[in-house]
Amino acid sequence: MARGAPDDFGRFLAIGITSWFAFQVAINLGGMLGILPLTGVPLPFFSAGGSALVVSLIAMAILLNISRQRRVD
Repeated sequence: MARGAPDDFGRFLAIGITSWFAFQVAINLGGMLGILPLTGVPLPFFSAGGSALVVSLIAMAILLNISRQRRVD
Protein backbone atom coordinates (compact mmCIF):
# COMPACT_ATOMS: atom_id res chain seq x y z
CA MET A 1 0.00 0.00 0.00
CA ALA A 2 2.77 2.43 0.89
CA ARG A 3 4.58 1.84 -2.41
CA GLY A 4 1.54 2.85 -4.42
CA ALA A 5 0.86 6.03 -2.43
CA PRO A 6 0.73 9.14 -4.59
CA ASP A 7 3.00 11.27 -2.36
CA ASP A 8 5.46 11.03 0.50
CA PHE A 9 2.88 11.99 3.12
CA GLY A 10 0.60 9.10 2.12
CA ARG A 11 3.57 6.73 2.05
CA PHE A 12 4.76 7.71 5.52
CA LEU A 13 1.22 7.67 6.90
CA ALA A 14 0.63 4.15 5.57
CA ILE A 15 3.93 2.95 7.02
CA GLY A 16 3.14 4.57 10.38
CA ILE A 17 -0.36 3.12 10.69
CA THR A 18 0.79 -0.34 9.64
CA SER A 19 3.68 -0.30 12.11
CA TRP A 20 1.31 0.96 14.83
CA PHE A 21 -0.96 -2.08 14.29
CA ALA A 22 2.05 -4.42 14.13
CA PHE A 23 3.44 -2.97 17.37
CA GLN A 24 0.10 -3.44 19.17
CA VAL A 25 -0.18 -7.03 17.97
CA ALA A 26 3.42 -7.83 18.93
CA ILE A 27 3.03 -6.37 22.44
CA ASN A 28 -0.29 -8.13 23.03
CA LEU A 29 0.80 -11.53 21.72
CA GLY A 30 4.12 -11.25 23.56
CA GLY A 31 2.18 -10.67 26.78
CA MET A 32 -0.09 -13.63 26.14
CA LEU A 33 2.88 -15.90 25.44
CA GLY A 34 4.66 -14.74 28.59
CA ILE A 35 7.59 -13.19 26.72
CA LEU A 36 6.64 -9.60 27.62
CA PRO A 37 4.85 -8.18 30.65
CA LEU A 38 1.11 -7.69 30.29
CA THR A 39 0.11 -4.14 29.44
CA GLY A 40 -3.11 -2.33 28.61
CA VAL A 41 -2.46 -2.36 24.86
CA PRO A 42 -5.57 -3.67 23.11
CA LEU A 43 -5.39 -6.22 20.31
CA PRO A 44 -6.67 -4.38 17.22
CA PHE A 45 -10.19 -5.42 16.12
CA PHE A 46 -10.49 -8.10 18.83
CA SER A 47 -10.37 -6.30 22.19
CA ALA A 48 -13.60 -5.18 23.81
CA GLY A 49 -12.62 -1.50 24.20
CA GLY A 50 -15.01 0.78 22.33
CA SER A 51 -12.71 3.75 21.78
CA ALA A 52 -9.82 1.53 20.66
CA LEU A 53 -12.10 -0.13 18.11
CA VAL A 54 -13.28 3.24 16.76
CA VAL A 55 -9.72 4.53 16.39
CA SER A 56 -8.62 1.28 14.72
CA LEU A 57 -11.49 1.48 12.25
CA ILE A 58 -10.68 5.12 11.44
CA ALA A 59 -7.03 4.20 10.87
CA MET A 60 -8.08 1.33 8.60
CA ALA A 61 -10.34 3.71 6.65
CA ILE A 62 -7.36 6.03 6.14
CA LEU A 63 -5.30 3.07 4.88
CA LEU A 64 -8.07 2.11 2.47
CA ASN A 65 -8.24 5.67 1.20
CA ILE A 66 -4.47 5.67 0.62
CA SER A 67 -4.75 2.39 -1.28
CA ARG A 68 -7.43 3.83 -3.57
CA GLN A 69 -5.13 6.70 -4.59
CA ARG A 70 -2.73 5.76 -7.35
CA ARG A 71 0.53 7.38 -8.29
CA VAL A 72 0.59 8.69 -11.85
CA ASP A 73 3.99 8.07 -13.44
